[in-house]
Amino acid sequence: MSKADEPRVNTQIVAASIRLVDQNGEMVGVVSVNEGLKLAEQANLDLVEVSPNASPPVCKILDYGKYKYEIQKKAHEARKKQKVIQIKEIKLRPTIDKHDLQIKIRNVMGFLDEGDKVRITLRFRGREMDHQELGMQVLERVQEALKDNCKIEQSPRIEGKQIVMIVAPK
Repeated sequence: MSKADEPRVNTQIVAASIRLVDQNGEMVGVVSVNEGLKLAEQANLDLVEVSPNASPPVCKILDYGKYKYEIQKKAHEARKKQKVIQIKEIKLRPTIDKHDLQIKIRNVMGFLDEGDKVRITLRFRGREMDHQELGMQVLERVQEALKDNCKIEQSPRIEGKQIVMIVAPK
């Protein structure tokens, strides 16, 4: 949390009047900042501006250290629940055997089930570039096998000595 993200506390609050919520969560009402500071001092707690954009700003009487810790914990939980989508890569050759292709397709389905995107790369060597239609046929078989489980994000296209296709989970 940077300084700009942190709420204003005690004497940092600049508004003339504030809407005050006490330490029990009860609404006190609209009071001056000085009165809010007195009430917070009596309770041995801090006056924290929780909603600075409201008119008047909403302030709570609470333990600032504990409040910061709770916000930090919530942010950590939110980060833990995020899923980072990775791009996995499967490499093929134009002369791949049927059974080998089935295994590669099974691997692609596994990656898609985990929520990852898959880049399928078909690489040509030497004179194979003269028979690009063989590579396209292999990728068409892959598309046919995957059509129910994924959406094709980038259809097969030739990039130098390879053909690249990207698929993503539905």
